[in-house]
Amino acid sequence: MAGDWMLMAHGTVSLQYTDHSGPRGDDKFYATSMLMLSAERPTSFGRVQLRSMFSLEPAMQARGYPNLFATGETAGGQPLVDRQHPHDLFMELAARVDFDIAPDMRFFLYGGPVGEPAIGPAAFLMRGSARDNPEPPIAHHWFDSTHITYGVVTAGVSSPRWQIEASAFRGREPDEQRWNIETPGFDSWSVRATLTPGPRWAVQASYAQIRQPEATHPGEDERRFTASAHYADGKGLSAMLAFSNKDRVPGRSLTAWLAEANWDVDRRNTLFGRVESVANDELFPNHADPLHDRAFRVGKFQLGYARHVPLGPFALALGGSAAAYVRPDALAAAYGRNPWGYTLFARFSLGR
Repeated sequence: MAGDWMLMAHGTVSLQYTDHSGPRGDDKFYATSMLMLSAERPTSFGRVQLRSMFSLEPAMQARGYPNLFATGETAGGQPLVDRQHPHDLFMELAARVDFDIAPDMRFFLYGGPVGEPAIGPAAFLMRGSARDNPEPPIAHHWFDSTHITYGVVTAGVSSPRWQIEASAFRGREPDEQRWNIETPGFDSWSVRATLTPGPRWAVQASYAQIRQPEATHPGEDERRFTASAHYADGKGLSAMLAFSNKDRVPGRSLTAWLAEANWDVDRRNTLFGRVESVANDELFPNHADPLHDRAFRVGKFQLGYARHVPLGPFALALGGSAAAYVRPDALAAAYGRNPWGYTLFARFSLGR
């Protein structure tokens, strides 16, 4: 039976200061932001959803903000190294239509000029296991760099226990012009299977063939495999363990591991953390550097705390995190003997 539209809104603005040590370290005061607006309506055949997501991060300098050992995308035509790039103004402009095809089973179509294909775990912005973490993973471009894709169509079948879906999308990552909508296209594909054996667990595996995703690697396609297990007890603990293999064609295979958790100790206090291990060959983009194009495995260990203050329909979270890094001896001159970093934040949210 058809019904009225249900409108939903969720957003955050986070004021942050981060500081990282060593010769490549940097500090910066900056703001990240996200606004989600959606509408949903039941129909005689299923459900229709309209989705949108926006960010004002394009107002930030193109070099983004410090994130030691992170790589991906460009600023001024130069590769971003030890930096996190800003998000685009348009993060999602898409729709989803669900068709009831059997009891507890649906066929769905999702797509739009800006959306997220069926690859990997949910983007770090949306994961419960990373809800209060102010820093993006250094393995972002191994797991969820496709969460802003210009042109995507996905078809799938879902039930309470499992979901299978496939996407066609544009493989190239967003360019530096972050205020606009880029020309959509369909030159890449992916498949993802998700199993939910119980209310607390979700396990996914995905595979994608991505056409020339990175501007810094022209002519190189990518085969990406991810697998992850998610746990949420419904009482405040959410955790994820994930693996990814990024296989460049032509090129080498680079793997990453990630484990993270977010634990609401009570209604006001939250502890969170993340552990990562990444093999990265983009830390020295200068072709004249003797370490150029060499793969190095680096690790990050991060712990943090957030204090939540309710403000009517809004919420304020005050907190911070500290991180230590593990790097091979060959990187001592570039990153220092014992690199470390920290981030302080004040985040305002519409809802918690």
